[in-house]
This record gives sequence, C-alpha cells and structure tokens, in this order.
Amino acid sequence: MPVASPDQYLEMLDRAKKQGFAYPAINVSSSQTLNAALAGLQAAGSDGIIQVTTGGGDYWSGPTVKNMASGAAAMAAFAREVAKNYDITIALHTDHCAKDQLDKLVRPLIAISQERVKAGQDPLFNSHMWDGSAVPMTENLEIAKEMLKLTSGIGAVLEIEVGVVGGEEDGVEGAIDEHLYTTPADGLMTAEALGLGENGRYMVALTFGNVHGVYKPGNVHLRPELLGEIQAAVGAKYGKDKPFDLVFHGGSGSTPEEISESVRHGVIKMNIDTDLQYAFTRPIADWMMKNYDGVLKVDGDVGNKKVYDPRAWGKAAEAGMSARVVEAANELGSASKSMSA
Repeated sequence: MPVASPDQYLEMLDRAKKQGFAYPAINVSSSQTLNAALAGLQAAGSDGIIQVTTGGGDYWSGPTVKNMASGAAAMAAFAREVAKNYDITIALHTDHCAKDQLDKLVRPLIAISQERVKAGQDPLFNSHMWDGSAVPMTENLEIAKEMLKLTSGIGAVLEIEVGVVGGEEDGVEGAIDEHLYTTPADGLMTAEALGLGENGRYMVALTFGNVHGVYKPGNVHLRPELLGEIQAAVGAKYGKDKPFDLVFHGGSGSTPEEISESVRHGVIKMNIDTDLQYAFTRPIADWMMKNYDGVLKVDGDVGNKKVYDPRAWGKAAEAGMSARVVEAANELGSASKSMSA
C-alpha cells in the first residue's frame, strides 16, 4: 500500500528509531510540489512523510476559497491516488496547527477519519500536529491529552511541540530567544502528562534553537546535544532508552553534522520546507530569465508557447525540488531503506 496503514506507519517510526535514521517530512502546497516530493523519495529509495500546513490547506482548496480542511482532504485524496505509481511508502501528516486553528483543520479531518474507520477504512491522515508553543506549558499538555485521545481512537499518531520554534511559518511567529530551548523539566512534564506510549503514540518536537526559514551563519545557534540531555533525564526516571520519538523542526539550512547528531539522539522525522521551496522556485527563475523572449510577447511578437507552457518550466521546478529531497534523504540516512524495497 503506497500510503501506510496505521500499523505500517508505526513500523516506519520503529524502523527509523531502531536503525538510526529519520524520514524527510515534506510540506506540499500543490500537485506539482507533491509530485516532486514523491519523485525525489523514489529516486532516493526512501520512504517519507508528506505534510500540509494550515496555509497549505488553504492554498490546496483554492486561494479564493481558503478552506484548510477541505484543501488538506483534497491533498490526501490526490496523494493516495498518485502514490500508487511509486515503489515507496509514504505517510500523510498535518503540520503546525495552533489553538485557534484546531477547529478549522485537525478536528474536521479527525471527524472524516472517524467515519472512514467506522467503514473499515484507514484514517485519512496518518498523523496530526498540535502546536501548543504559543500557550502556557500546562495548557499545551492539557490540549495534547485531548488530542492524543482523538488520534489514538482513529489509529493515528499525534505530534506536539514542546518549546518554541523561532521565525515565521504560515503567520505564526516565534521570537528568537531563550524559549527556543526546551528543558529537561519540560520533557519530564510531557512524559508525566501523556505517558510514553501507553496512552497513545505521539512524537515530540523538542526545540534546541530551531528556527523556521534559513538565516545567515551565526544568527541561529542549534544545540542538538540538548536532545540527548532531555532523553537521558526522562529515560532515567522511566527506565527507557531514548523514550521520546523526536521531530526536528526548522531543518532547512542545517549542517550535516547537526542533522547527524540530532538523529543519534532519537530524531526520526525532520521537517524540510524552506530549502525545498527554494529548490522548486530557483529553476523557474532560471527558466524565465533564459527564455524571457519566449515567455513574454516582446515588442509585439507572439512569444513561444513551448517555453511559456506551465508544463515546461514546471518540469524544471519539480526536478530541482526532487534533487533536494534526494539530498535530504541521504543526510538523514533514510535513502535505500524503503519498506517497499
């Protein structure tokens, strides 16, 4: 099955943890970026996670419509169909969803999945993220408990964020300050509130200086060793090695060394967005500049349909993004490890 079943998704996560690699988690906002992601994963021989943000859901539904749940559902339906053409396994995930957006995205999608599960089908999405970074820790975990009950009830996995990812994504902005670093005490609070799997499977985005977007060297200080400290503190109390399944947010622009160390500490999923956006758009800019007299009707000429046809520059864009996905799979160690191989 190209899109993982609930059991296959758990197997994906367990394989990554056991074998010491992480999956590229790729935000898609169109059929072109989704196709590029699948082609890149296929070329790398890697399974992966295809995800949509609140803004991405709005865009999928149509820029004049802006119905994030409808758009996300459309993305999932499209992905389930086109993924049949590839020899890899993917999971579908909804990315950052703040408190004021839960009723617009995650809860409606869970309701769809509840009906699907009643009919003997898999949930529409394999996992959903609740982003409580903008609310107090106690409220974050209270809502996380509620969401964990809902996701476990449909055979899906919950992702939460403990700490604050800096920068901006889809209108949600985090300050670049001391809150970028989750503490061992935060990790212990999380384990006490949610358990370590007995109440449902979840992943945790612990923050260790992560920032959305890409910044010049020196502006962002990542401390991946903090992940190991938190895992050790929680593991010592509960008698488990690397008790958390970790997610690396703001992975664009990270060095191979930072990625490798993060994976050693239990990261099994890394979100990559900004780098992939650039990899998609850069070939389009190159195409337009080199073919300006074909894509524009210069001096009353008729232009060149073969170069302004969206399929022409679209193929170049998809190829650029796919190549960056291959690079990410190699850095994360997921290349050549597909369950479908």
